[in-house]
Order: sequence, then structure tokens, then C-alpha cells
Amino acid sequence: MLRAMTTERGTRRRAPAGAAVLREDVTDAIRAAVFEELAAVGFARMSIEGIARRAGVGKTAVYRRWKSKLALVLDLVAAVAAQGMPAPATGSLYGDVRAVLELAAYALRHPVASQVIPDLLVEAARNPEISEAIKAALLDQQQGVAAVVVREAVARGELPEGSDPDRALDLIVGPLYWRLVVRGELPKGYLDDLAASAVAALRYPG
Repeated sequence: MLRAMTTERGTRRRAPAGAAVLREDVTDAIRAAVFEELAAVGFARMSIEGIARRAGVGKTAVYRRWKSKLALVLDLVAAVAAQGMPAPATGSLYGDVRAVLELAAYALRHPVASQVIPDLLVEAARNPEISEAIKAALLDQQQGVAAVVVREAVARGELPEGSDPDRALDLIVGPLYWRLVVRGELPKGYLDDLAASAVAALRYPG
């Protein structure tokens, strides 16, 4: 290692600056550790020390990337939001609604997400920065998906003109969130029944 840091003339090599220093595998390990630490102890008790220990790195490696645990969590939420959830294209309203429910249920049933999301929602009530990040990750992106589902259904004649994507999102995802996050259960056949109920409600003028 020492040889790698010097030239043949014995002069010290200049260390790469900026992003070149930040190894991607270390960054990924830290991000994974944040999810695990959030699930284990929650945001309030989470610490940079705990994250570093879980990631197998020193605290300096964390602080070189993020100035605080809040900055780290906000960055993580933004990264999740950037991945997005693809809008389904099954060719029918029921199929699209069922596909949205399947993807949402998969995410909410993840053992880490099922603990992290409720905790962050509690913190969002206290911290405007977390609230905005959660809104971008959970609401804005899903509103976009709902808008596509409604637009395509209107174009096929399955929904009337002027159907509200926000109402669609409430009818589709709201009951699922209640079932998984609040009640902690998902009975067999529930997604099929919920998809059919949501479609019927969307077709009703309200």
C-alpha cells in the first residue's frame, strides 16, 4: 500500500480528490446499513456510530459523504424516490390497478420497509425536511403512476372524462396501507378483491 502511494522517485502521489475518493461499494454498504439501523432502532436512536459499525467502516467514511444522520436519511429517501415505480400497462383498468397493488404490497411487506416507513412517517410529523422527502418518495411518485392509470383508462373508455387521479390513489393504495402498516396482515385473495372494489368505486361518479 505504501508503495502504491509513492512514485518510483520516492515522491508522494497526489491523492484523487472529490468523488474519486468515495468508493461506490462503501457508499452502498453505508446505505444498506442505514436501512438496517432504521429498522432495528428507529430514526431517533439511530447514530452515525451504529451505521458505521453495521457497514463495517469508520465514522469518517460516513461523514465524508453526509454531514449528519438527517442528511443521510434524506439522501436515502431521495434515492428510493428516484428509482420510482413503473406505471403498469396491462391494457385494462383492473389489470393496471392490480399491478399497482402488487408492487405496493411487495414494497410494504419487505421486512425492513415495514419497520422503516412507519417510523419515518412519525418523524415526518416533527421534521419538515423529512416530511418533504417522504412526500416526494411516497406521494409525488405514486400520484404520477395514478395519473397514468386514470389517463389510459379514460382513453379506453373505462373511466369518464375528468376522473380524479388523487381519488384513484386514495381508493387503490389507502386500504392496502391500512391493511399492511396498521393491521399488519394481508388475507389471501385480498389484492384481487381490493382491485375489483377500487375499479367499481372509480367507475362510480362519486
